[in-house]
Amino acid sequence: MRLSRPFFQLPVLFDAARLRAEVSALSDEAWVAHPDQLPGNSAARLISADGAETDAVHGQMLPTRWLEAMPYLRQVLAGFGVVWSRSRLMRLAPGAGVPEHADINYHWHTRVRLHIPVFTEAEVRFHCDGQVVHMAAGEAWIFDNWRRHHVENKASEPRIHLVADTTGTASFWRFASGESPPREQWRTVGWEPASQHQLLTENDQRSPIMPAAEVQWLVEDLRAELTVAADTAEAKARAARFALLLESFVFDWRQLCALHGVGGQGRPEFLRLAGAVRAAAAALADGLVMRTNAVSALLVLEKRVLQHLVVD
Repeated sequence: MRLSRPFFQLPVLFDAARLRAEVSALSDEAWVAHPDQLPGNSAARLISADGAETDAVHGQMLPTRWLEAMPYLRQVLAGFGVVWSRSRLMRLAPGAGVPEHADINYHWHTRVRLHIPVFTEAEVRFHCDGQVVHMAAGEAWIFDNWRRHHVENKASEPRIHLVADTTGTASFWRFASGESPPREQWRTVGWEPASQHQLLTENDQRSPIMPAAEVQWLVEDLRAELTVAADTAEAKARAARFALLLESFVFDWRQLCALHGVGGQGRPEFLRLAGAVRAAAAALADGLVMRTNAVSALLVLEKRVLQHLVVD
C-alpha cells in the first residue's frame, strides 16, 4: 500500500521483555525457511490460511498452534481492532539481509505491513526510499512497501520482528498516520490476563472471476503511475499505446462480466482476453516503468492484475 512517506511510527509501546519470553519459548519446529529461500531469513507462522503451515495469502486466515501458545502476542494483535491477514515472526540471521525490492503483488495493493520488533540491536537498519531507521524493541512501525526497500542485520544476534498484514480500519489509519503526541505521552500496553479483545482474521474468498469494477480500479491505479525510463518521443508513444491497451482491456473485461458474470462461466474467454493483453503489453513495455519505484510496468501488470483475474 502506498503511503505519504516511507515510514510511520505508531504512538504506542509494548512490553518487549514479555514478547521476548513468548518468542523464546517457541520450539525449533516453528521456524521455517523464507518462501523465496532468502539466505539467513526464516519465519514462524502466526496467522495463516486455515491456521496451517502455509504461506498462502488467500482463504480463511486463522491462528496457528504457535500463536495459540502466545497469549500476550495475541493480545497485542487483537488490541489494534483490525482484521489481520497473513502474519508471522520474521527472523534475520546475523550478517544477513533482505535484498532491495518493492512489494508489487496484488496482495499488497490494499494491505500494509505492521512491524513490532522483538529481538533487535542498534546495528539493524531498515531502508526505504532513501530513508533509514532502526526499529527498537517494543515499538510499532508501518512503511510504504510500494517504494524500494531493504533490511540489513549487522548485529551479532538474530533480529526477530512480529510482522502482520492488514488493510486497517479508519481509526487505525488515523492512529497510525495522524499527528503523534510526544513520546513520553505514549501508552505502554502491558500484559492484561483479563483482556477481552477479539482477534479478527481475514476471510478472503475471491470470486472465480475478478469483477470488472476491481479490474478498472487496479488498471487506473497502474496507468496513473506509468512513466518512461528515458524521455524520448518513441518511449512516450509506446507509453500512450500501453495506456490505451489497458483502457481497452477494461472495456472488454466488463463486457465479458456482463455476459457471463463472475461465477466462473465463460472462463476460456476471460483467459483468452487476459492472454492477448499480456502478449500485447509485452511488445510495448520496454522502458516503461512505475513512477514511484522504477519497477517494470509489465511486471506490475502481471503481478498485480493478470495473475489474479481468474481463479483456478
